[in-house]
Amino acid sequence: MSKIQVNKLYTLTGHNDSIFALVEGNDPQFFFTGAGDGMVVKWDLAHPKDGKLIAKLPNSVYALEVDASRNLLFIGHNFEGIHVIDLNTNKEIWSLKITDAAIFDIKSHEGRLYVGTGDGVITVLDIEERSLLKHIKLGDENIRVLDVHAAKGHLAVGASDHTVKILDLKTYAPVSKMEGHTNSVFALRYSPDGNLLISGGRDAHLKIWDAKEYQPVEDIVAHMYAINYLAFREDGKYFVTCSMDKSIKLWETETFHLRKVIDKSRHAGHGTSVNKVIWSRYSQQVVAVSDDRTVSIWDIALDEHL
Repeated sequence: MSKIQVNKLYTLTGHNDSIFALVEGNDPQFFFTGAGDGMVVKWDLAHPKDGKLIAKLPNSVYALEVDASRNLLFIGHNFEGIHVIDLNTNKEIWSLKITDAAIFDIKSHEGRLYVGTGDGVITVLDIEERSLLKHIKLGDENIRVLDVHAAKGHLAVGASDHTVKILDLKTYAPVSKMEGHTNSVFALRYSPDGNLLISGGRDAHLKIWDAKEYQPVEDIVAHMYAINYLAFREDGKYFVTCSMDKSIKLWETETFHLRKVIDKSRHAGHGTSVNKVIWSRYSQQVVAVSDDRTVSIWDIALDEHL
């Protein structure tokens, strides 16, 4: 059994409203945050207190995505559309008005951008052509979260209709529809080995699905309130969840056992809802953002020989 030690490294300030969006850079030394104040900030884990403002938009930012091959940052600007930052210059290079709805998640894959919105639509964009390819209407409820299984060519979609839907990325045809959550699905991730899909949401349950046949494997009452997001460690052995209950929880993937709770009393955690979390590839640090307008960074040390 490995021993897990958590050490709070930094609390970062600068945003003036709840922070909703968080994404790791192509170079994992950097990450980006977006907030209700419309600001998008670039942070350097080597010098974390020196955040750099790279965009200021009039509406809230719920979604950010990095295209590693092109070194672009896509910003979901609520009620307006997509803004695109060239991360080599930190300058906006184009934008596209695609929706009047909120943008909840964005995923980039093989030259396509998939944008999930509050009107039940996934908008598909051609990144090179900077053009609209397709609208996929999946219902009337919010599309809250997306993830891509690159090897299978599948797009997983979590929505406010309580379902997880799987689409084929070549044809956009439905592959599977998974039911079982009793409220909106906010968190959705394929494991790094591609064998599992894990979902979580407003019902505070984690549901583990076999990613081969999309059959249920496990159902865990994981938090007191809504699960807002989840992220795997790079090797897939562990994952973290964050919640409206103000905590971050660390889980062992093989057993689905809870191994650590990061909260305000134990590890100087957040005092309000934790909205996003990433397990950085840079020095295995966990980064989280919250309604309390701060960014928190913890060092997670696992002695896996014990």
